[in-house]
Amino acid sequence: MSIYSQISSNKQKTFLIFALFIVLLSGFFYIIGAYYGDANGYLVLGLIISSVSSVFSYFFSDKLVLFSVGAVPANKEEHFNFYTAGENMALAAGIPMPALYVIPEAAPNAFATGRDPKHAVVCATQGLLDMMDRGELEGVVAHELSHIKNYDMLVMTVVTVLVGTVSLVADWILRSMWWGNRGSRDDNNNENRNPVLFVLLLVALVIAPLTATLIQLAISRKREYLADADGALLTRRPASLASALTKIGGFPTSMEHATTATAHLFISNPFKKGKKGDWFVSLFSTHPPIEERIRLLREM
Repeated sequence: MSIYSQISSNKQKTFLIFALFIVLLSGFFYIIGAYYGDANGYLVLGLIISSVSSVFSYFFSDKLVLFSVGAVPANKEEHFNFYTAGENMALAAGIPMPALYVIPEAAPNAFATGRDPKHAVVCATQGLLDMMDRGELEGVVAHELSHIKNYDMLVMTVVTVLVGTVSLVADWILRSMWWGNRGSRDDNNNENRNPVLFVLLLVALVIAPLTATLIQLAISRKREYLADADGALLTRRPASLASALTKIGGFPTSMEHATTATAHLFISNPFKKGKKGDWFVSLFSTHPPIEERIRLLREM
C-alpha cells in the first residue's frame, strides 16, 4: 500500500466509523425506547446524540484529549530539544510543524492528535523529554509525525471520543434503570414491561461498550507497526526508536493522566502490562507487544 492509498483509506475509515457509530448508538437507543414504550422517540434521540458527537469529535476531539490528559503548550526555551526535533522531523516529513504539548508527569510516553496535518498536535510527557537523548527523541517524534502524515491520528482521536460517548451513555442508562426502578411507584407499569426486552436491553448495555472497545483495539495495533517503520525511514536510525521504546517499556509505573479511552493514542500502552504470556491481557491490549516492535526495528 502506497502512502497516498493509505491516507485515502484512513479518511474513508473515519467516515465508516462515524456511520458505524451512528448505527450502533441509534440501535442502542431504539432498544431502550422499546423497553420504555417509546422506541421511535428514543431512536430520534440516539440519532441526534450520535450525529452531534460525530461532528464534535471531528472538530474538537484533539482539544478534549489534550484537556483530559492535562497537557500544556510546550515552551521553546524550556523544551528546546523537543521543539527543534519537531521542527526538523516535520521538515523531513514534508508537513507543517505541529503544535507541541507536554504532560507534566514522569512516565515516558507520547501521542499525536488532530484532524489533519494543518491542525496536528504532538504531545509528550515531561518524563519522556527528560529521559531521551536527541536521537531517541527524534525517533519518537518521527513516529508521531508518521501518524499525522498518514491520517492515523484522525481515526484514532475520533474513536477516542466516540468510545467515550458510548461508555457514558451505557453508564447513564444503567444508573437511570437502577435509581428509576428503586424510586418508581408505578408497579403495574413495571410489571407490564416485556421481560424479553429487559434481557435484550441488558445485553445491549454490555455489548455496545464492548463493541466500541473492540473497534478501538482493532484500529490501534496495526498502525503502531506502520508508524514505527515510517518513523524509522524519516530518521534513518531505527535503532534510536528501538532504544526509546526500550526505555518506555522498562519504566515501572503507569501514567497517571491516561484513561482507557485515550490509551490507544500513545506510542506505548500507558498502563502496566500483565505478566508475560498472559494471552487474555494481550488480547485486550491497545498496542502490539513492545518487545516485538523493538525486535522488528533492530532487524531493519
